[in-house]
Amino acid sequence: MKTKRSGNDHIRKRYLLRHLLPATVWLTAVGAVVWLFYQRSERFEIVGIAQGQVREVATSSTGRIRSISVNLFEPVYAGQTLAVVDMLLDNEQTLEAELRAQLAVAAAEAERLASLLIPTQDQLETDVAGLKIDRADNERRFAADVENMRLRILELQATTAFDRGTLDDLGVEVKILEDLRSKEAIAPYEVDKARIQYKTLESKVQENEQLLQQAREDLRKAEERRDRFAQQGLPEPSVDHALEAIRKEITVQEELMKGLLAQLEALESRRSVALTSPIDGVVIAVHGRANDALQQRPGEQVVRRAGEVVPAGEPILVVAETEPTEIVAYVSESQLPLLKDQMTVKLVKAREPAQIAESQVLRIGPVIELMPQRLWVNPNVPQWGRPVLIGIPPGLSVVSGEIVGISGL
Repeated sequence: MKTKRSGNDHIRKRYLLRHLLPATVWLTAVGAVVWLFYQRSERFEIVGIAQGQVREVATSSTGRIRSISVNLFEPVYAGQTLAVVDMLLDNEQTLEAELRAQLAVAAAEAERLASLLIPTQDQLETDVAGLKIDRADNERRFAADVENMRLRILELQATTAFDRGTLDDLGVEVKILEDLRSKEAIAPYEVDKARIQYKTLESKVQENEQLLQQAREDLRKAEERRDRFAQQGLPEPSVDHALEAIRKEITVQEELMKGLLAQLEALESRRSVALTSPIDGVVIAVHGRANDALQQRPGEQVVRRAGEVVPAGEPILVVAETEPTEIVAYVSESQLPLLKDQMTVKLVKAREPAQIAESQVLRIGPVIELMPQRLWVNPNVPQWGRPVLIGIPPGLSVVSGEIVGISGL
């Protein structure tokens, strides 16, 4: 009898182990999952994305990239030159050629006036040799000196303008040859020859600029002599009519050349436009339009290259802040009653090393918006929320685009 009872107890224990143990394990697992979800919900209530400033560097008109001095992911500082762009359009290059042609015509006209002035001066000298020097003769001589100086200035301005244009072209040629030599595409003497031409013309331009400065000083002195003579209390006979006519024509050529030089300088200033970094940061990839993404080959639109033509407003480079300054998060409609401006929240960084820091809500968006897909609980179910900006406190180490947990709402 006792043996039979022991057998029944053994069968009962086996039954309990077979049926109750799996149920106990399952209930324990469910409890652990519930506890984990509870701990996660206690850890943070919403999540946000760390972000910093991202600035596009572009031009206001179409241009061709002449050079880019930075590479992808290279640190840059505010004000650093990133690229040089030639913003002269094809039709403007034709205009530049026309302006240079007009400048040549103006220079030729100045030479013609100078040739007309020589016989006039010769006649004045003949008159002075045969007649007693009087006020009229002196006045004509002083006036002739002034007009000679003005013509000399016109000639030097024309020569300097042409030489400056040629010097700029030689400078570009030297850079191109130096780049080819660095690639061992040409012999070194080609670069040396171009450098000698550049230095020779540069010396000539500097010499002409010094002569131009001296001519202006001589003109000032000649005008002072003429003015001092005019202030003397002697009868003032009329100036020679031929000299007066030449003087007026010289004035016309001066104004014409001044306008042509101003237009050429304006065009030259657009030939090499330096683009600088607006902020301290790092160069990041230039992303094309969304509709063009499927047509791009791998690696395209990462960074622009020299020689590319970039339309107006299209980014040539993009600079992002090294460290983010704020976090954008989205608050669901059920949490809106708890949301307040400048309220204190707790930031939780999930990745190692884990960090927790306090911050404040800086600004609250005015409307409910569609959240970024990264913040959706279910990637197939869109979610909406009211955006808020939260400052990143010092010491919290996050990178732009990182997900950060937020609690305290």
